[in-house]
Amino acid sequence: MTQPQQGGAPPATPTRPAVPPQSTIPAARPAPVPPGRPATAPPRRTAFAEGVDRLRAAAVTEPGRLRILGAVLALLVVGFGAVSAWQMSDRSTAADDVLHSSQPLSAGAADIYRSLADANTTASSGFLSGGQEPAATTRRYEQDIETAAAGLVTAAAGTEPGSASAATVAKLNKLLPQYKGLVERARANNRQGFPVGGAYLRAANEKMQHEMLPAAQELYTTENQRLGADYANATPYPWFALVLGVLALAALGWAQRRHYLRTNRVLNHGLVAATAASAIVLLWMVVGHSVARAGLDSSYEHGVRSLNALHDARIASLNARGNENLTLVSRGAETKKLPDGRVEDAYDYAFQQEMKTLSAGLAQAESLADDQAGKQPVSAATGDMKVWQDRHKQARAADDDGNYQAALKKIIGAKADQPTGECFDGVDTNLKKALGHEEGRFQQAAGAGRDALTGLPVGAAVLAVLGAAGAVLGIGRRLSEYR
Repeated sequence: MTQPQQGGAPPATPTRPAVPPQSTIPAARPAPVPPGRPATAPPRRTAFAEGVDRLRAAAVTEPGRLRILGAVLALLVVGFGAVSAWQMSDRSTAADDVLHSSQPLSAGAADIYRSLADANTTASSGFLSGGQEPAATTRRYEQDIETAAAGLVTAAAGTEPGSASAATVAKLNKLLPQYKGLVERARANNRQGFPVGGAYLRAANEKMQHEMLPAAQELYTTENQRLGADYANATPYPWFALVLGVLALAALGWAQRRHYLRTNRVLNHGLVAATAASAIVLLWMVVGHSVARAGLDSSYEHGVRSLNALHDARIASLNARGNENLTLVSRGAETKKLPDGRVEDAYDYAFQQEMKTLSAGLAQAESLADDQAGKQPVSAATGDMKVWQDRHKQARAADDDGNYQAALKKIIGAKADQPTGECFDGVDTNLKKALGHEEGRFQQAAGAGRDALTGLPVGAAVLAVLGAAGAVLGIGRRLSEYR
């Protein structure tokens, strides 16, 4: 039997590891999601926002900056070319309209007025000749009517349907046969010696003076306004295109300087090509439009203004001649009371007013003529007008003295009688010569202005596309260095 050792230490008792005290509160659990409600998810970003973030991230890198720079340069150059093509196309079209549309229509309207006024004058001259009017007078009257009718057809083809000009042309087409019918009745009665022929002729003159010629004047005024509008569209500088061109060149210059500072390379072939193309377009536009503007301004100052003055003078001479003839036809049947109480023959009073207009128109036309070839016929017409006035006074003195036959010879007599008709023909012939000269000057100046814009719209568009391609290729070459 084994005995425990005396005096030894008691045996060691094994110990358990310390266990932390357990809490009696249960752990919290996530709240249950109510049925029918989806779990909350973070909001999705839009494609635009993600694109902006990617663009922002790319913009802080050199390749990203180069891509943005290339896009901006290409847009600037293309925009410059597109705006240049648009604005120069509008001005080229307006310049072409000045030369081939509005000015010919304006001259045609003036010719309609002249033909109608001359027909009225010729009809009264034929009536004064007696029952058997000269064949030359009849042919001239018929030719005037045909010219007016043909001019109305041309005017109708050149006007827009529903416009004021179209309505005026339709009105004249309606009045022309009515006027011709009254003249034929006047002739028929005059051949038979019936005094009522004079009444028919005065009625025809009233229709011409108060309905047809005012309508023709309205057509002439409308077409002149259209001509002025075409000039206003053709001559202004294309400021929008010029500003875009300067911006495009400035941006291209800045891009090349940036390229030089970052790479120490003097030239980038693509950017140089884009700069050259933009500079050519800008220079071409400035020079071409300046030349065109100078030509068009010259065609207006030394062409259109002179033509207007000459047309007005010629119309005044025709009206004066018609009133002079009707003074003898009416034989005092038509009178006019003046503000000072005096009573004068209505047609003679109208003659005096038209002669004042003729004198003022000739003076203006002579001042506007810028060469001797333009001044000479106007000076000759002025001399004929003065002789006309002197002879008219002699005719009126004879008529006032009761010598009707002497007055008639002074109006439509033979050359030996020194009639006023000879002076009228001289005025009309010289004005026709001056009109032909000024028309040629207009055609030359306006044609030069229009030709200066030839090819500019298409050239601007093509060079802009080439410039944009050069800018993109130049930036692409720089980008290739990062791959």
